[in-house]
Amino acid sequence: MAGGKETPRQKMIGMMYLVLTALLALQVNSAILLKFQFLDESLLGVNDKTVTDNASVLSNIRNAVDKGGNRANDARVLKNAQEIRQQTSEMVEYIRGLRKELVDKTGGRSEDDPNQYANPSGEDKVAIMMIGAANKNSGKAYELKDKLNKYAKFLKQYNPNTPDQLANDGKDDVVAKNDKTQKNKDFAELNFGETPLVAALAVLSQKENEVLKYEADALQKLAQQVGADIIKFEKIFAMARAESKTVAAGTKYKADMFIAASSDAITPVMYHNGKPVKVVDGKGQVEFTASASNYDADGNSEQTWKGTIVINQNGEEKTFPVEEKYIVAKPVIQVQSAAVQALYFGCANELNIQVPALGAIYDPSFSASGGSAIKGAKKGMVTIIPNSTEVTINVSSGGNAIGAEKFKVRPMPKPELVPLVNGRPIDVRRGVPAQSIRSVEIQAVADEGFKQLLPNEARYRVTKWKAYLVRGNSPIESGEFNGPTANLSNFAAKAAKGDRVVIEVVDVKRLNYRGEAVDAKTGDGNFIVPLN
Repeated sequence: MAGGKETPRQKMIGMMYLVLTALLALQVNSAILLKFQFLDESLLGVNDKTVTDNASVLSNIRNAVDKGGNRANDARVLKNAQEIRQQTSEMVEYIRGLRKELVDKTGGRSEDDPNQYANPSGEDKVAIMMIGAANKNSGKAYELKDKLNKYAKFLKQYNPNTPDQLANDGKDDVVAKNDKTQKNKDFAELNFGETPLVAALAVLSQKENEVLKYEADALQKLAQQVGADIIKFEKIFAMARAESKTVAAGTKYKADMFIAASSDAITPVMYHNGKPVKVVDGKGQVEFTASASNYDADGNSEQTWKGTIVINQNGEEKTFPVEEKYIVAKPVIQVQSAAVQALYFGCANELNIQVPALGAIYDPSFSASGGSAIKGAKKGMVTIIPNSTEVTINVSSGGNAIGAEKFKVRPMPKPELVPLVNGRPIDVRRGVPAQSIRSVEIQAVADEGFKQLLPNEARYRVTKWKAYLVRGNSPIESGEFNGPTANLSNFAAKAAKGDRVVIEVVDVKRLNYRGEAVDAKTGDGNFIVPLN
């Protein structure tokens, strides 16, 4: 409540407004559309309750005035309260009319499910109706802005804490004015530009809530003048709030049981499975170890816990049942080799990153600093290609940041160059018979550990090398070859005992995970083959 202590309901609405503002900044997908619809329906439910409460305040004022003998000052208070109620009803009726028109223009309700909208997005139709087509100032949001601000001016005479405006342009909005992309927008563009239907409806519900909130403040001030400011709760219902509905077996499940409409005069007693639970600030603290025996194909098991809340209402003991469902996720055993503690530079390092505590709701996305991240086909699979000495992998789920993991980056091990003569490795001590130096192959052999970890990155091929037949200090024959193998029969024809063949490897290529040939660094590529 402006200028005073806020009620629990007003605090809840403030939180909903913050969530609505945050959702408006997100990229819209089906999950976010559902959240908009949930917020809209939640706000509508609160608004309907507020309308009832405000009508009760007016009734209390009327009764107090009647009991006081209809004194002139009291009668004036009643007249003002009736005028406030009338103006508010007209404002709410106008907003609800906009809601209906928006729904109709975007296709109405779904034929398959009347609880859903036929077109929950419909951004273009929302913009045309609320902002305008050819002339953007022709949209109905501009009329809405004018009506809301006129209502605020009307209400301010009864409650000075009412803001000067209920519909602000971006430069005046407490959230948008700090955003360079939003602060230059007018009220219509800020709230209905590039906005899906369900988000537009949530905005209208939020504005309706503001109207009702400030009406309630004004009526309370008038009620205080005639001693009719006491509001009694007429409906009390039980609720539960869990820290998470998905828990791993063997870990703690935590939840709060509470009554939605509470009072300092009400001291509830709460039970879980027949046993009393600790009640703090009107909320019962439920805690137990989650367990399950049967899991579905995804490793999840749906469970239910039950509780009761007992209160004394008007001298009568009333019991409210609570039933809450939750998901027990089957524990995941992760085997992590020491090899993934360091990644290979410039290579496609495949990792499997899981967050078992999130269970079935785990919807991962990845980014990397010091490299690039490519999401795999399976949940949790990601390929990291480092381009620095350290990589930080950022993990999110459903758009929410989970955490980050750092990995050291090691250089690729150099392949070993192995010369073969007639299919056999060279024995540099014994040499090769002079007339046998015919078929020569230079192999680039990958490090065995590297090959086992990243077989698609450990494919090497010698693409260019040179050979010289040397007698004494002078070469008597030479050749240059493109490819790992060559026929040196011309060397054998001229070779004599005591000669030697000098081999110089010029170029080695590596096929990476994309099938691209890239330069490979090697060790010493010079070999001397003695002839005997």
